Amino acid sequence: MVSQLAAEQLRARGLPALSLTGGMKAWSLAWNSAELLLPNSQAKIIQVRRTGKGCLSYLIGSQGQAAVIDPAVGPEVYLELAQENGWGISHIFETHIHADHLSRARRLVERAGAVLHLPAQERATFPFQPVQDNDEFAIGAARLMAWHTPGHTGESTSYLLDNQAVFTGDTLFLTSVGRPDLEASAEEARLRASLLYHTLQRLLTLAPETLILPGHTNQPVAFDGQMTAASLAKVSRSVDLLHLPKETFVETILTRIPATPPNHRRIVELNEAGLWPDEDPTTLEAGANRCAVI
Repeated sequence: MVSQLAAEQLRARGLPALSLTGGMKAWSLAWNSAELLLPNSQAKIIQVRRTGKGCLSYLIGSQGQAAVIDPAVGPEVYLELAQENGWGISHIFETHIHADHLSRARRLVERAGAVLHLPAQERATFPFQPVQDNDEFAIGAARLMAWHTPGHTGESTSYLLDNQAVFTGDTLFLTSVGRPDLEASAEEARLRASLLYHTLQRLLTLAPETLILPGHTNQPVAFDGQMTAASLAKVSRSVDLLHLPKETFVETILTRIPATPPNHRRIVELNEAGLWPDEDPTTLEAGANRCAVI
C-alpha cells in the first residue's frame, strides 16, 4: 500500500499498485472479517479484525441473538454484520480494560440497546453489569461461560463458548502471552506475572482441541477470510513460556517486557471513564499494540 501519487506513478509504468483514501489514519481503522461455524454447536463466530492495528473482536450469533466481545471498530460494523445474519445484539462483553485502543463498547450499547458486561472491578466509573468467574450467559442456543483469568490486568476474563472455543483477550495469544506490567508498579507487575502463570495453567486444562481466539495479533491481518485462531494444542507447542516452572516463568516475563503502547495512559483514562476523546482517536491509537510478551 502506497500514497495515491506513488500509486499513480507505479500504475503509469504498468506496475500494480493500490492506495488507501485517508492514508495511514484510514489504515488504522480498516477492517476485514472471517467466519467460523463450531461443530456440535449452533453458534456462528465472526472475527472482526482491525487490519493495521491487529485488534481482534468477535460477533457471536445463534437463533436470532448475538453478542459482541471487545468491540474495537465502529458500532455500524457489528450492527450491519448482525443484520446480515438476522441477529439482534443483546450482550456486549469486554475481556478487560484496554490500554492500546479505545473501547467502542459504550458506543455500541447506545446503538444496539444491549447489556454491557465488564469483568467485576472498581476501575470503570460508568454503569455496567459485572461478570464473575463461572457466570454463564445464553446467546440463543449457545452458552458463554466467564473464566476469571487475571495477569495481564487484575480483572482480565476469558469467555468459553460451548466448551469448544475460548476468547482469551490479551491473556493468551497464538504465539505469546499477555504482559503484566501496564498501569502497575514493579511489585504489582511481579504479582500479576505470578497470577498470569496460574491463569495459563488453568487454560491448559481445557481440551487440546479447544480453539484459542485472542484479542490481538502482532501482524497486519490479511483480507483472506481465514480465522486468526489455533487449537490449544498448537498454541501450547508454539509458546515455550507455558511450560516453564513458576519462578522461571515470572523472571522470564519480567525481563521480556516490551516498550509501553503509545498514549496508553490517556487511553486507559478514557476507557475507565467510558468516554470518547475530543481529539482524533486514530492519533491516540497510533502504533503497535504491544500487549504481548514473546
